[in-house]
Amino acid sequence: MIDIDPQAARDKIARQRFTMLSLLRLSGAAMVMFGFLCIGHRIAWFQGNLASAVGAIFASVGLIQTLVLPRILARAWRTPPGQ
Repeated sequence: MIDIDPQAARDKIARQRFTMLSLLRLSGAAMVMFGFLCIGHRIAWFQGNLASAVGAIFASVGLIQTLVLPRILARAWRTPPGQ
């Protein structure tokens, strides 16, 4: 029989969620930087107007991923009152 401490399980879940939120923010910031590099024509993968369009898409998705999604996940993962 395995004895699991409920507090240790909650701590483990909290650490995993914190790591997930941190990685989400970090990858979103990387997407924003990549988008700005594309807009500035510093990435040779895209040329002309395509570079600006792809860069704008990456930058906007990265901003949403950095600023909005962590708040949504934190609200969803919040411990209900009384627990």
